[in-house]
Amino acid sequence: MTFVEYKQLNPFQRFAYNFKKFILNIPHAVVSFFKAIGRAIVKFFTGVGKGFANYGKTFVKGDWATKLSYLIFGVGDLHKGKYYKGILFFLSEVLYILYMVFFGWNYLKDFGTLGVVKAHTEYINGVIPQTVPGDNSMLILLYSVLSIVITVVVFAIYIANIKDAYKHQIMIANGEKPTTLKADVKDFLDGKYHITLLSFPVLMIGIFNILPLIFMILIAFTNYDMQHLPPGTLFTWVGFDNLASLFNVVDSARRAKTFIELTEWTLIWAVAATFSNYILGMIFALMINKKGIKFKALWRTLFVITIAVPQFVSLLLMNQMLQTNGAINILLSNITGSNVEIQFLNDSAFLARMTVIIVNCWVGIPYTILSMSGILMNIPEDLYESARIDGASPVKTFTKITLPYMLFVTTPQLITQFVGNINNFNVIFLLTGGGPSTHEYYQAGQTDILVTWLFNLTMNSQDYGLAAAIGILVFIVCATLSLIVYNSSKSMKDEEAFS
Repeated sequence: MTFVEYKQLNPFQRFAYNFKKFILNIPHAVVSFFKAIGRAIVKFFTGVGKGFANYGKTFVKGDWATKLSYLIFGVGDLHKGKYYKGILFFLSEVLYILYMVFFGWNYLKDFGTLGVVKAHTEYINGVIPQTVPGDNSMLILLYSVLSIVITVVVFAIYIANIKDAYKHQIMIANGEKPTTLKADVKDFLDGKYHITLLSFPVLMIGIFNILPLIFMILIAFTNYDMQHLPPGTLFTWVGFDNLASLFNVVDSARRAKTFIELTEWTLIWAVAATFSNYILGMIFALMINKKGIKFKALWRTLFVITIAVPQFVSLLLMNQMLQTNGAINILLSNITGSNVEIQFLNDSAFLARMTVIIVNCWVGIPYTILSMSGILMNIPEDLYESARIDGASPVKTFTKITLPYMLFVTTPQLITQFVGNINNFNVIFLLTGGGPSTHEYYQAGQTDILVTWLFNLTMNSQDYGLAAAIGILVFIVCATLSLIVYNSSKSMKDEEAFS
């Protein structure tokens, strides 16, 4: 289609054309995504190869102190007069060796099996029973992960120690002197102040985010469940069995059925919850910000009050109101003059799911209204003035100025909301508890989404391995969709479009 033909289309035809173009572009975007992953992998291994090459060149060109730094941390810096750095490097090596000898290796050596000695009972003098603890698979996995991460960090320190020794060797060869401790501290409070500020947050992210994430990913490849709970029993590696069981409709038919149908409902829920809030929030924001509307501050305040009430309170209240003898049914009974007992949450899966989507609008639309109001107030008035001079109708003004501007600004927000709704635990759990219940699903109800199913698996059946596998798949879906949609959006391709 040429540009002239495109311009002759009405707004609905353009929307249909752009939507079709977006759908048809998805395969290309997916291919581009995996190509980018491939390039990143190639770049990684190329970097590793260059690293090994530089490692050998530095050893060949280094003096005796630099060469000795390959074995003993800090020798190169001590020899060049960089005493405090040399001492820190040396202490890091000593502490690492002590850690591994007295603690880390005791767990790391069992990492491949996660323990072989089970807890058992022995009899003292053949009469008195005594429980002898065996290996603890949980602690072996946890401390092995910790030891591996510490090893990676120490390896980075090892490389830094070699680079630093060679760097100071070159400086001395050029007649320069290594910087003093005072100068380095001053530099970290000035030119490298960003490193000083970010060091502690990065350390905390590593401890409280990265380590647990690695641990939970590894749990997905074990048979850690109710039958294998340490310290009484051991669990071990099972490879991809947990992931395979989610797609095996023959040997694990109930699990596979639950996963496939809950994945479908999760995606439907995420799309419906995201776009219902977005579209209705946009409509309300346009109405409130329209010229001539009185008491704008009052309307905005009312919506702010709505979200000022904690979300869990609103959801629990709605749960009570929607019960068989709740306020909604009583109100309908009074209006109709007959006994109304609609089971919004406990009977029909379709009705329960529709109810969840509608209630989510109540707790979600006010946020969209506030963000949309801010965007509307920042659209340059000159654009509207020019449109009116050119004779553009309100519909044309909306489709040509308001909507493109709002979509451009809010695309990242839409992606965030979509991913947030895939993982929206509160609305489902507090409103329906996953119900209506069904025997066709494995540890799940008909309104459960993947994240609430994951919760049920961990809390009700202690099926931690399967839950971790579901968590990995949810992450892959969220990350892939987010990257593809964002990289295909105008917000990323043309940052200066509305500047």
